[in-house]
Amino acid sequence: MPLVEINFDGLVGPSHNYAGLSLGNLASASHGGDPSYPRAAALQGLDKMRHNLALGLAQGFFAPLPRPDQAFLAALGDPQTNLRAAAWSASAMWTANAATVSPAPDTADGRCHLTAANLVTMPHRSIEWADTVRQLRVAFADTAHFAVHDAVPACFGDEGAANHMRMAAHHGAPGIELFVYGKPGGPYPARQHEQASRAVARLHGLTRALFIEQSPDAIAAGAFHNDVVAVANEGVLFTHEQAFADPEGTYAAIRAALPEAEIVVVPASAISLTDAIKSYLFNAQLLTLPTGEMALVIPGEAWAMPAVRAYLDGMIASNGPIRRVLPVDVRQSMANGGGPACLRLRVVADPATVDPRFLLDPARIALIADVVAKTWPEQIDPADIGRESLATTVRNARAALLEAVELQEVI
Repeated sequence: MPLVEINFDGLVGPSHNYAGLSLGNLASASHGGDPSYPRAAALQGLDKMRHNLALGLAQGFFAPLPRPDQAFLAALGDPQTNLRAAAWSASAMWTANAATVSPAPDTADGRCHLTAANLVTMPHRSIEWADTVRQLRVAFADTAHFAVHDAVPACFGDEGAANHMRMAAHHGAPGIELFVYGKPGGPYPARQHEQASRAVARLHGLTRALFIEQSPDAIAAGAFHNDVVAVANEGVLFTHEQAFADPEGTYAAIRAALPEAEIVVVPASAISLTDAIKSYLFNAQLLTLPTGEMALVIPGEAWAMPAVRAYLDGMIASNGPIRRVLPVDVRQSMANGGGPACLRLRVVADPATVDPRFLLDPARIALIADVVAKTWPEQIDPADIGRESLATTVRNARAALLEAVELQEVI
């Protein structure tokens, strides 16, 4: 079977809560302390997966990680601060940060390579990678087709595919990989270290990689990851004009490496950087449909913003490379700082080489939705974090899911 793009979405975990743990993530900070709705959040995510599956696209999922993280709490002497909330965080739902993925056509050994992200900038995310890599090694256990790497050393912060893009004539063709890194100096941390990006490129055996500096203005405005201001798919880059430190140099390098590249630049005069970040327009899934059309799956919040809606209407009317705009409801994820792009990890592979338990069809989505409806907490208030009764509910909900989908070994 030819290589296809499979989007693996993270299922929102039963401990989903708003603790405002992510410095520089404006949505997360603004909702810190609000009640959360884990059941609704997970069902919204499943609806997005169902939506993409109905478009004729390959769709997979990853299970939530074990929470609360008792080993983390024990190592810190059972803290009473936000570090306790960190042990409960369901942030692994944003699988764009799970790993960086290089498809087989780009790598020296002809295998698809995945390197788990260390996520060291934020305590609540830094504890994820060991459990993430264990799940990746189950899903992509076929070593003839996949190589799964541990995270790069923690001295170099790596945030995974949220700061990585790939462009190629089509998914199965050799492509160029774009690694976007930041430099510290503004009010918020630059989460992606250049040396982490270069290490991943070496681990994956890449020969066609570009290393691009993210705009300091974008980071300062709240673009904590590159995927908040730019997204690529096959031969198209869709980007805000203030995404990169050297935009014209970036575009020239892309065109030199991939002459057929089409670069759609959204000017700040049409959509300000503030509105781009607030709407999560670029934190979208840019997808090639089975018809060959390219579609942009955006959060409903972007569609509802007048300046963004006006730009998108004009873009579609202009007959450019992006032909459809498809809004989806991921409000619970958006309130914690993650749009449609945050919720998925893109893997170009032959689906027959992936563990089938991680691949979805309508019946499997219905099975997961039934478990969520029966076991996920309906609401979590800030005061609930740390209560043993909630911890038991969360553990039991995850165990019920793993039993239902026959993935008990990722416990």
